[in-house]
Amino acid sequence: MGTSQSREDRISDSDTESDSDYYEEEDDDQKQGSSSASGSKPSSDSTSTHEIEKKLNALKLKYPSSSSPTPKIKNAVKLYRHIGGNTPKAKWITAEKLTSYKFVKTSSLEGEDVNDYDDGEESNEKGESFWFLGVGGSKVKARVSSDMQLKMFADQRRVDFVSNGVWALKFLTDEEYRRFVTRFQDYLFENVFMVKASEESKMKVYGKDFIGWANPEAADDSMWEDAEGPPEEEEEVDEKDRDLTEEFEEVANGGVQSLALGALENSFLVNDSGVQVYRNMDRGIHGKGVCVRFDGGRAGSSSQTTTPNKALLMRAETNMMLMSPAKQGKLNTSGVKQLDIESGKIVTEWKFEKDGTEITMRDITNDTKGSQLDPSESTFLGLDDNRLCQWDMRDKRGIVQNIDSPVLEWTQGHQFSRGTNFQCFASTGDGSIVVGSRDGKIRLYSKTSMRMAKTAFPGLGSPVTHVDVSYDGKWILGTTDTYLVLICTLFTDKDGRTKTGFSGRMGNKIPAPRLLKLTPLDSHLAGKDNKFHGALFSWVTESGKQERHIVATVGKFSVIWDLERVKNSAHECYRNQQGLKSCYCYKILLKDESIVESRFMHDRFSFSGNKSPEAPLVVATPQKVSSISLSGRRL
Repeated sequence: MGTSQSREDRISDSDTESDSDYYEEEDDDQKQGSSSASGSKPSSDSTSTHEIEKKLNALKLKYPSSSSPTPKIKNAVKLYRHIGGNTPKAKWITAEKLTSYKFVKTSSLEGEDVNDYDDGEESNEKGESFWFLGVGGSKVKARVSSDMQLKMFADQRRVDFVSNGVWALKFLTDEEYRRFVTRFQDYLFENVFMVKASEESKMKVYGKDFIGWANPEAADDSMWEDAEGPPEEEEEVDEKDRDLTEEFEEVANGGVQSLALGALENSFLVNDSGVQVYRNMDRGIHGKGVCVRFDGGRAGSSSQTTTPNKALLMRAETNMMLMSPAKQGKLNTSGVKQLDIESGKIVTEWKFEKDGTEITMRDITNDTKGSQLDPSESTFLGLDDNRLCQWDMRDKRGIVQNIDSPVLEWTQGHQFSRGTNFQCFASTGDGSIVVGSRDGKIRLYSKTSMRMAKTAFPGLGSPVTHVDVSYDGKWILGTTDTYLVLICTLFTDKDGRTKTGFSGRMGNKIPAPRLLKLTPLDSHLAGKDNKFHGALFSWVTESGKQERHIVATVGKFSVIWDLERVKNSAHECYRNQQGLKSCYCYKILLKDESIVESRFMHDRFSFSGNKSPEAPLVVATPQKVSSISLSGRRL
């Protein structure tokens, strides 16, 4: 069920095979068999050979020996390839005992031999060109990007990466290792931002207040330390007691689109046939055999039935807002349907309008982390590419609208004139808002103003596709295709008070973010659909309680990180790293089909006693829904 990190920690030349050994294993066995059949006694030939060697050594002739230094090769490396996946037969084999690498800048290396280029060469081709890494001629050719999932092992002078398989490079000296890593990071910066890496260009890209993002080694990490939760009194949990345990698994009647977990009695799955109702239990969710069908709408409804891709619980979880894309492949829509869960009917179909003009929204969410529990809730937040606003289901006089084509009231918000390219958003416990953008920027808005962001964190080069925030607003979690980014929003103002970036300008001592990544091997094993999506904190709606874990979905994997471990600056993952700190300590839950969504149940469903301090994890695939318990305090 759950798997620890893959077998990737050490590569020893003594226990690796070469490519030729791997493919000619049978021939080697036959040779070994024939030699062993001849007996174990030393032959007279071996004795005479030994005497000849002694005489040659006495002459002190100058000829290469096994102890002679390796011939000088520029950018010399050893190249290894991983085979066997995550099976018991998984191992590293030697692809090249000694070869070299090159970085070249060109439009493409497709069909090209890296040996035709000089290291560091930049082609004069017209149009866009990018830096590529080539190793061993044409054996490895990869565009320098976060898709390579490069992982560093400074103590082994080694890097692992993905490029049509999983590879490792081992360097002959510490200096060569550091030089490679520095060059890789500089070329990655240039490929992403289309400007050569320098102190000046990094300052221009990130801004003078974010020097820690440009130079993580010089970042002030004190806020990470101050924000760490107090140590809990707990017994050491044995590794075997830290596994994930499947409590329930049920057929979900197919076509699952989204998962709407409730904090009260019920949770819901939205699929092609309607809304499936599940009972919330201490060990997970369990089907009630009840389905609210979309065709049971209100009288006079003329809208076509389409499967919603977003479900938002409201009014003490008795109502649900259903959002369907207006066009195939587009998230934006011009309205939402309001489902009364108790009656099982669509009671209202709302339209989005501003100043009498129909507009679209790409996402909606609750005003605060816990507002879905409020029985009188009548407002919710909306987001479009260049809009951030709040919608009200009452008219200006505070009376709930009851007309055939009701229009939601735009109560507050802002329509930005320039392309902000908003992608996703989330709200804190007090109603502050975090917004992620296509350019990777993450903006923080206070609960009192949607016009001007209090803080705008620069992008790292990848679009932010999903964002979450802790209840207290101290932590931001952004999802990109190849990594998660965890941001600490805490800062100390001029009066010495600790605040979050939602309430004021953070100044120039902003902590560097931390990245959560898959190892190159796990990224490769996740399959073709190996993009992260929908990363979330565990769910709390009460001041003073802290989120414990982070969960994200990638392909057939649900990946779980321990939040306290990620925040710990002394964590073993961060030792000897260059650049932003990256955490690779996680648990993987593997399913037999791609996962639609993974999220933790509300904190009130945490197990009592010592079995688990965390609420169950619910994992939905297109065909099934599973409830998973975390049976130990630490992953």
